[in-house]
Amino acid sequence: MNLSSPLTLGDYSLSNRIVMAPMTRSRADAQAVPSPLAVEYYGSRADAGLIITEGTGPSLMGMGYARTPGIYNQAQISAWRNVTNAVHARGGKIFLQLMHVGRIAHAANRNIADPPVAPSAIRAAGQMWTDAQGMQPNDMPRALELSEIPAIIAEYVDATRNALVAGFDGVELHAASGYLLNQFLSPGANHRTDAYGGSIENRIRLVLEVLQAVIAAAGSSGKVGMKVSPGMDFNDIQDLDPMPTYVALAKAISPLHLAYLHVMRTGIGAETALREAFTGTLLVGGGYQKDEANKVLAESRADAVVFGTLYIANPDLVKRFERDAPLNELDKATFYTPGAKGYTDYPLLG
Repeated sequence: MNLSSPLTLGDYSLSNRIVMAPMTRSRADAQAVPSPLAVEYYGSRADAGLIITEGTGPSLMGMGYARTPGIYNQAQISAWRNVTNAVHARGGKIFLQLMHVGRIAHAANRNIADPPVAPSAIRAAGQMWTDAQGMQPNDMPRALELSEIPAIIAEYVDATRNALVAGFDGVELHAASGYLLNQFLSPGANHRTDAYGGSIENRIRLVLEVLQAVIAAAGSSGKVGMKVSPGMDFNDIQDLDPMPTYVALAKAISPLHLAYLHVMRTGIGAETALREAFTGTLLVGGGYQKDEANKVLAESRADAVVFGTLYIANPDLVKRFERDAPLNELDKATFYTPGAKGYTDYPLLG
């Protein structure tokens, strides 16, 4: 088994085990509508076994960054439909990553007056970029009331339905990188004393409830994946002993028969522990190169490997891997800048 081997993932047959990572690229407009450039950006990478889109807001409340896309209105759905059509025209598969940012937000980046929401009223350390005011500290969130939890779940449900209308093959639930669901998992961000805080069982509760609701909305568990990042302290996630929580979560979601569990490598051996705890298809990501990825697959330590920055600079990454061709040099200065530069202008082989 190697990167070129086919793979059955959920409801789909993939042509290879190379997955394009979800990566924020900040090219949407001020109304969170994906740029027309996204059609070429994703379409040119459609020979990946699977594409997972950048984090996409399920609702106005779920938005927090400058120029990130949403999936909560018709203009967004229509723009995403152009993207999925381009990917499917080249025989590709594409999942939409659903990302509710929770407390990682600033008012200058939002089209809603309400403060951001979080499991607890704890401001995340750190700053984010705003086009209007430059770098600014994350806003102070308010704690979600217990009575508001069903509405949060409903936002994910509506976003899932919209994603399928937009032509996506499925959705990935973002429970990593310090965003809302990760905040509920983390004892540093979650100081609740109700059924959604305290014990591991309580802290994983919202993730499980959202997953179950999203599966019902999608009509199949084979159209739903999830991403986690145990041990990652990005966006002020503080958890001195994360693995018991994530092992419990992996065991709890195994009976749901998800399309996959996507695990970020963070240096604490989470991918190994979750391989043992999770009975389904495992995707691993986090700085893998071709040879290491093939070794991981050959040793059955994962079922597919997720590539991030290599895909930014190399839209034809699959072909370059197949031919052992050199890779383009990455321009980090254009990761999050608007426009085509560093987005759709990397050269193809030949």
